[in-house]
Amino acid sequence: MSDRKIKLQIKDMTKKYDNGDGVEHINLDVYEGEIVTFLGPSGCGKSTILRTIGGFLDVTSGDITIDGQSIVALPPEKRPTAMVFQSYNLWPHMTIYENLAFGLKLRKVPKKTIDADIKKMLALVSMSGCEKKYPGQLSGGQQQRIAIARSLLLKPSLLLLDEPFSALDAKIRQQMREELKKIQSDLGITVIFVTHDQEEAMALSHRIVVMNKGKFDQVGTPAEIYDNPATLHVASFIGEMNFIKDGDSTIAVRPEDISVSVGTGKGDMDAVVRTVMMLGHYVVLTVQRGDDVIKCFIDRELSDQLKDGVPVSLTIGKHSKFAS
Repeated sequence: MSDRKIKLQIKDMTKKYDNGDGVEHINLDVYEGEIVTFLGPSGCGKSTILRTIGGFLDVTSGDITIDGQSIVALPPEKRPTAMVFQSYNLWPHMTIYENLAFGLKLRKVPKKTIDADIKKMLALVSMSGCEKKYPGQLSGGQQQRIAIARSLLLKPSLLLLDEPFSALDAKIRQQMREELKKIQSDLGITVIFVTHDQEEAMALSHRIVVMNKGKFDQVGTPAEIYDNPATLHVASFIGEMNFIKDGDSTIAVRPEDISVSVGTGKGDMDAVVRTVMMLGHYVVLTVQRGDDVIKCFIDRELSDQLKDGVPVSLTIGKHSKFAS
């Protein structure tokens, strides 16, 4: 990454609210053409950072630069950014064409260019031919595509997305993720994405910033964060994880990294089968070991030999260890 151009730089940025909440000493470099996702529970500060980049919140201290130029003194409309919110923010009394053309008209773009750009952008978001419709005639997923298209038409240096798919149902959300990833790849734009949905973050991002209580817990690729969580919070937030007490420490191990054998004394620890649930081509097994309930993914063949109360041995594969 180091040989790529830095698009966005956040330098020792602090934003404090009157009640003392907020974020402090935030440092991050985002490279050109990257999708970086801020991931964390509600109230951890991810939207605060996004809004300081977009200019909707002033910073308390520190600096934010895009392409090497400081933007902290600029109002939102003067920044080379475009923001898409969870609520689509389309004007209901305007047609889709009018919604899309509005920002371009303000910039005095010639009508011929506006027409051509809108046509091209609607094709890009798979919404060709809807220019004369009103937002109320479109589904939520379609409206969100139009909101993204409207932002992209302004040719922002940086696209900011604040939980843009959280109001959509699961199937549409998945489609929108795929669309966004394709659009981003086609255009080569830089995207900052905010979500509390770890699956969304894993699917979309080149890098993920896992946040907790206003601080960065870990910054890394989805694979780095999944395979080598830096803290117990990251381990518990990304993917399914077992936490097994082991003296003064806690073993964090994924269900797919535990091998199960029937009978005792054959692995690292013994346990007793609690539940066996078939989920299509694989089976979810839970076992009891003292106070710990441990989840394992096993194949169907092995599951035929297991039922409640059967003693088993567990062999722990790839795992992380944290001080308790």
